[in-house]
Amino acid sequence: MKYDQLRIELKKRNQRMTAQRDIVLKSFIEAETDHLSADEAYRKVMEKNCRISKATVYRTVELLARLGLLRRIVFRDGIVRYELVKKGEHHHHHVVCNRCGCVVGFPLDNLDDLEELVREKTGYTIEDHQLKFYGLCPKCQSEKKTQNNRDSETK
Repeated sequence: MKYDQLRIELKKRNQRMTAQRDIVLKSFIEAETDHLSADEAYRKVMEKNCRISKATVYRTVELLARLGLLRRIVFRDGIVRYELVKKGEHHHHHVVCNRCGCVVGFPLDNLDDLEELVREKTGYTIEDHQLKFYGLCPKCQSEKKTQNNRDSETK
């Protein structure tokens, strides 16, 4: 979501764009494809020499997540991370490298039938879901192949 859209979304939710919210939102906009923890967002804010407390950054991140402007994600390392929610994007999933931890997000909108099945079986109204694939990224595959070739040459 672009900055102007985020301001509008905050206003729709009866929230003001304070200086602190502005700074935190901009850190996520600049991170774009990164998935930041609240601590990483705080470090990004500090890199800009902004005077804002760690507690304020954490509260702001939590507020933005509750308002649906940030998506909360937890990968295998157990660290809670966040990313901007893109307007109109219903499903957003991730593939994570088991070796280097690289995370790539991608939209995938063909899980509506599965959501409907889950709704029918459980009675839940599905509001969101997260799907994560784990494997080796192309770079790590290449490095692993190179290492395997070296290992076979030394035998």
